[in-house]
Amino acid sequence: MNDLFSNLYLQFLNLAQAIRELPDFPSLDPVEERLLNSFASLWFQGEQITVLQAMSMSSEISPTTVHRRLKSLRGKGMIVLVSDDSDNRIKYVQPGGRAENYFGLLGQCMEKARSR
Repeated sequence: MNDLFSNLYLQFLNLAQAIRELPDFPSLDPVEERLLNSFASLWFQGEQITVLQAMSMSSEISPTTVHRRLKSLRGKGMIVLVSDDSDNRIKYVQPGGRAENYFGLLGQCMEKARSR
């Protein structure tokens, strides 16, 4: 049974890597990918993430580094920052169109790996 799961996971990784290498897809460094995956988990649960919360989400990544990566992810169309309705000083991190596309493609990779 473990071989089945190992093969399934390795097939998924290979398919996901092929997605990441597409010419029209923005390259993500490991920190950007880690942040995006953390955000996705919270977004899936229906939670909103403020920039301040994002900057303090990981004890291994400094707030300054997170802030720089947020700017980079925004520039790549992976996230958008949306102002709070009642307080313009508060900005929420939300998925951009490219992030939704990316997660959709990764979902397709899982389906393909599973059906092989």
